[in-house]
Amino acid sequence: MRTTGCALGSVVIIALIVSGCASMRVGTYVSRETDFSRYRTYAWAQADSLPIGDARLENNPIFMDYLQGAVERGLRAHGLLLVPPSAHPDVLVHFHGSVRQVLDVTAVHHAHEHGVSEDAEIVDYDEGTLIVDMVDARTDRLVWRGWAIDTLTGILDSQDRMEQKVTAAVARMLAGFHE
Repeated sequence: MRTTGCALGSVVIIALIVSGCASMRVGTYVSRETDFSRYRTYAWAQADSLPIGDARLENNPIFMDYLQGAVERGLRAHGLLLVPPSAHPDVLVHFHGSVRQVLDVTAVHHAHEHGVSEDAEIVDYDEGTLIVDMVDARTDRLVWRGWAIDTLTGILDSQDRMEQKVTAAVARMLAGFHE
C-alpha cells in the first residue's frame, strides 16, 4: 500500500464523491506561462494535515491507495515518470479534499382538482470536492490544478462504485492536463 497521507487521499475521496458522471463537475486551471514539455518527472509532495471531513474516507486505506494509483496511471499516460522526492522531480503532486453536507431545496408542483399547489422537497446529501495540484518543484509555483465535485451517494458502501468514481474523476481532470 502506498503511504502518501491525507492530502492524496482527500483528492481521491473527492473524486470518489462523484456518484454519477453526468452530475460530476470537473474543471482545470493551467498557468499560462507553463511549458509542460519541460516536465518529465514527478513525486508526491508531503501530505496536507487538513482533514477531509469524513472519517469513512480519511481512514480508508483502500480508497487512498486506489486514488493514488489512479493519479499515477493518469500521469504515466501523459508521459510523466514517478520518482522519489530525493531525485529532484520536475513537478510535485498534491491532493486536497473535503466533504460537506448539502441541503437542496426543490419546489415540487402538485396538480389536483383545485389547481396546482407547490411544496418544498428537501434533500440532504454529502458532497465531496477533490483537487489535484501540480507544483513546479524549482519555483514552488502552481502550474496545473484539476478539480472534481460530486455527491458521495453510493460510494461509501461499495468499493466497486468508489473505484469507478475515482477513475472517472481522475481521468476527466487529467484530460485537461496539457490544455
